[in-house]
Amino acid sequence: MTDLRDLSTCWHRGWSASRALPAALDLGPGLRVRCLQLGRAVEYLAVDTDPSSLRLLADRVAAEDEVTWLTVPTTDPSATTAVLESAGLVVLRGSELLMTVDLRSHPRFPPAAGYRLSTEQDTAALTATLFEDASGDVGARGWMGLAGSSAVADRISTFPGHRRRGLASTVMGALAAAAVDTGAERGILIASEEGQQLYAKLGWRGVATVLVAAVPGTVYPS
Repeated sequence: MTDLRDLSTCWHRGWSASRALPAALDLGPGLRVRCLQLGRAVEYLAVDTDPSSLRLLADRVAAEDEVTWLTVPTTDPSATTAVLESAGLVVLRGSELLMTVDLRSHPRFPPAAGYRLSTEQDTAALTATLFEDASGDVGARGWMGLAGSSAVADRISTFPGHRRRGLASTVMGALAAAAVDTGAERGILIASEEGQQLYAKLGWRGVATVLVAAVPGTVYPS
């Protein structure tokens, strides 16, 4: 059985490391960080889907002066949505998945012909980049934030003009290998609806739906 609290907390640590964010404030049923990311300035992560915990976090979200999200991994999205809506929030997004994998068995792929791979590490994060030999342009790139024995894949992107060449799979494999070299064993990510098929083919499995909620009038970025 998956420990959703542990998985969610480790995801947040790794995601924050990937984006060089400040340490989160631990509120018990959730974490708060002023993240200044696309679409929001503050984000709460619920690590407990008990209705009383969600209502407490919803009240804090409503009291914030800046645009704020409440992100909630849940194995019962219908029930969790009902609690969030009864607490005065609206669900902006409900199609993402919290996914995990054993990094030690993650498939690796060589770069496509005409590309070279560069992998870098700082104290808290890994970066894998594929450069096109002919132009020097970046074809694909991704990050992985380190969180103890876990590592969190983040911002895996293939750029226009370089798609359908398996570059994202190469980036994911390179990040997994580099993370294992640091001692990580478990991979975690939150996948958009578009990315879920790719990650499933690489062996990742979904363990929870991820809801993003906010006060009425908040717009999810396109």
